[in-house]
Amino acid sequence: MDALAAIAEPTRRRIVDGLRLRECTVSELVDMLGMSQPAVSKHLRVLREAGVVSAQTRAQQRVYRLEPGPFRELDAWLAPYRRMWTHHLGELERHLDRKAAGPRLGNKAGPRLDN
Repeated sequence: MDALAAIAEPTRRRIVDGLRLRECTVSELVDMLGMSQPAVSKHLRVLREAGVVSAQTRAQQRVYRLEPGPFRELDAWLAPYRRMWTHHLGELERHLDRKAAGPRLGNKAGPRLDN
């Protein structure tokens, strides 16, 4: 399973969000998510197999952390879409600026007020 497929599931995204700030044990993730330990472990296994997280054994606990590689790959995959939307949003901004400026009179004469 690739990283995008792994984090497509909402619970796994919540785990990733929790690990974004710091490394966590399974117990900490269980408390954070309000889920059972077996359920959290199942999701962590999927994330580990996709390379999104890694685990290190400390004493008798497994501590999980995010791995940057899959996120770099996702960022590279998203880059063309960001450019496309940046371009489209820039065009929208220019269009709205033109509308807010009002119609241009150019060389056309306006209404006569001296009648």
